[in-house]
Amino acid sequence: MTSIYPFILALHSTWRWIVLIIFISSLLRFAYQKKNRRHFTPTDNFLKNAVIFTFYTQALLGIILYILSPITQHFLTHFNTAVHLRQIRFFGMEHSSMMILAGIFLLIGSLKSKNADTDDRRFKILLIWFGLALLIALSSIPWEFSPLTSRPSFRSF
Repeated sequence: MTSIYPFILALHSTWRWIVLIIFISSLLRFAYQKKNRRHFTPTDNFLKNAVIFTFYTQALLGIILYILSPITQHFLTHFNTAVHLRQIRFFGMEHSSMMILAGIFLLIGSLKSKNADTDDRRFKILLIWFGLALLIALSSIPWEFSPLTSRPSFRSF
């Protein structure tokens, strides 16, 4: 089963770019629509759902990685010492915790936006909750340039 690990890791690494493109595009669209006092359209609803779908697909890949990863297995089996090692703690606890929080913010934003009484309010809710989710996700991605925990921007399959 661990032979699938490199493939899932590469897929998780590649899929993040799709998530980020859709995430940022939707926030730009929501901001434009709000600024110009536009109606919430089926396109806006599609983008909202696309963000959630791509993010939760990424989360599913992340859960599979968490189960298969030798880093997280080391973290779980040697917790008392591993929690003091920055890179192992990042993947064993910090990255997953922050991404779960970002997923919760997306869910809250989506649900609250459905109950908004005006389109302006709906866009505002989406901008706030999705914006916070994006900031949390961006801060928790192991960027290639991160001095804390870096990984390559692209992995080969």
